[in-house]
Amino acid sequence: MPVPTRKRSPFLTLLPWPERKALAEALRTETVGGLVLLAAAVIALVWANSPWSHSYETVRETHFGISALGLNLSVGHWTSDGLLTLFFLVAGVELKRELVVGELRTPAAAALPVVAAVCGMIVPAVLYVVVAGGGGGSLEGWAVPMATDIAFALAVLAVISTSLPSALRAFLLTLAVVDDLGAIFVIAVFFTSDLNILALLGALAGLVVFYILQRKRVRGWWWYVPLGVVTWGLMYNGGIHATVAGVAMGLILRATADDGTDGRKAEAMSPGDRTAHLLRPYSAAIAVPLFALFAAGVSVSLASLGDVFTRPEPLGVVLGLVVGKTLGIFCGTYLAARFTRARLNPDLSWADVFALSVLAGIGFTVALLIGELAFPDGAVAGHVKAAVLCGSLISAALAALLLKRRDRVYRRLCEVENRDDDADGIPDVYQQGQGEAK
Repeated sequence: MPVPTRKRSPFLTLLPWPERKALAEALRTETVGGLVLLAAAVIALVWANSPWSHSYETVRETHFGISALGLNLSVGHWTSDGLLTLFFLVAGVELKRELVVGELRTPAAAALPVVAAVCGMIVPAVLYVVVAGGGGGSLEGWAVPMATDIAFALAVLAVISTSLPSALRAFLLTLAVVDDLGAIFVIAVFFTSDLNILALLGALAGLVVFYILQRKRVRGWWWYVPLGVVTWGLMYNGGIHATVAGVAMGLILRATADDGTDGRKAEAMSPGDRTAHLLRPYSAAIAVPLFALFAAGVSVSLASLGDVFTRPEPLGVVLGLVVGKTLGIFCGTYLAARFTRARLNPDLSWADVFALSVLAGIGFTVALLIGELAFPDGAVAGHVKAAVLCGSLISAALAALLLKRRDRVYRRLCEVENRDDDADGIPDVYQQGQGEAK
């Protein structure tokens, strides 16, 4: 009688649909996405400082290309110029949504976070110029400490936030979206190589076709994916950083769904929301972590850490992220609320804004990208990468302490309100309303 054998599951097979759906939903949350990004950065640091560090450089510098687009890039450049385009496409969709139906649609609601974002870009850049210029260093990295990493910042806030007001997340998201727009503008204007006008015109034509397809309500990924890839390739060959194509396409995608009242087919989700929903897991699990894997691998030693706090360029980056971001965002918000008609959300206090200002000093992904563009080679490039990591880590640790303290304050307030509600059976909110009515 034959002995029954246990059926083996294939190695590296696709997960069953329920598990895949659950994994995708987890990757759409800021906490999981931030943890995956952090894990990739840790792996990069360990790999680059291990006995197998030569293999890290070998993999990062391995070239392959797409002959049809005239591209032959290293793995490192494919992750920064190619995969990171998905991250910026999702960021473009979020920005479009904020402009159309979110916090940025009304000037009154958008004023404070927009002012905060602008001041949070200008002050770190000025501080870098003062520190690096005063120490005789290069001024090329002035834009490195300008950017806030949405994924990391929201992940820290999501881990800490159990009782914090929801207005805090809305303020941070709006600030980070405007911050990303500013970073893209800086990349497009200040970090371009020799321009190829014909390629840029081709990329512009691709974006125009993309716009027409959206306005004509043309559906089907087979139209947009090839067009997006060609537009991306033309943008890269045109001399402008290719991630700009991702932001442009994200801004073109419609942010409102058709309701069917005007004769058009009703949509459950807008094209922008649907695209972001589909791409966010790939951005969080593949694009951003792979970029971090091949961008954060710097050789770390006591001597190199000493250089971070003694050499002018990395010191300017650290101070720009930790001090410049905090001062720029907090002071900009306070002055706007003090001398204009803009008002802080009544659910927030100035202590919340200060903690949020420190949190915005996490500049990991975009700061590393700008650092690579500003310092493509040489010892300074490694020092600047280490400075971005140190500055982001310091900001994250300080912000976690401050946010945890604010979370305890709000938790105590909630407990007091709950006890008062239980004591008289009448919610405090109702009592307050009755008192104001009297």
